[in-house]
Amino acid sequence: MSSELTENAVGAPLTLALQPINASASLRDQAYAMLRQAIADADIYQSKEEIRLDERLLSETLGVSRTPVREAMTLLEQEGFLRMVPRRGIYIVRKSKREIVEMIQMWAALESMAARLATLHATDAEIARLRHMFDSFRDATPAEHIEEYSDANIAFHQSIVELSKSQIILETIKNIFIHVRAIRRLTISQSDRASRSIVDHLRIIEALEQRDTELAERLVRQHSLDLADFVDANCDFLD
Repeated sequence: MSSELTENAVGAPLTLALQPINASASLRDQAYAMLRQAIADADIYQSKEEIRLDERLLSETLGVSRTPVREAMTLLEQEGFLRMVPRRGIYIVRKSKREIVEMIQMWAALESMAARLATLHATDAEIARLRHMFDSFRDATPAEHIEEYSDANIAFHQSIVELSKSQIILETIKNIFIHVRAIRRLTISQSDRASRSIVDHLRIIEALEQRDTELAERLVRQHSLDLADFVDANCDFLD
């Protein structure tokens, strides 16, 4: 079950996909995990309007009192995902274009190191699974199935980080991921970026398969830096 749980400054709803939580575990921790994932999955850059959360609707949809929801939102505020404004409400934090560019540049540094480590630590079978992520697009261009390709694109980048087997990189990158993921989803359909990205992805996979540490690191870094340049040149709506 999901519900329209947020509204922007002019009242247009944004749907967060939430379900009632299980009371057998910490209500605050479950509310935190579900809200964080719902924010990650939402299209928070779909418009320039502020996105306000409705605490009452959140608690009703999650099936708990407002206390664990309020505690969860306090944690999310501390992590930089929410902003609480006295007498106005609670808002999802969206970054400026400059902040997004800097986040993508940080992502490029971390993911490229993850790719380097993946050539050293990932198994052949784990690397092979990266190639299978794009099987559905062998007989069709990514632009013909842009939503599905966007999901595969995001999963691909997340998988490279996971293949590093570095818990420090995983922990460091997870908060950046929410905003970079949203921007990847937003920009993948623009300027034929989907078709160009799948070429980049296949080159990255080949470098990983060949255990070419330097090439894999360089290709992954440049792939993300190209996204940063695109956002800087084309995404003025973020300001």
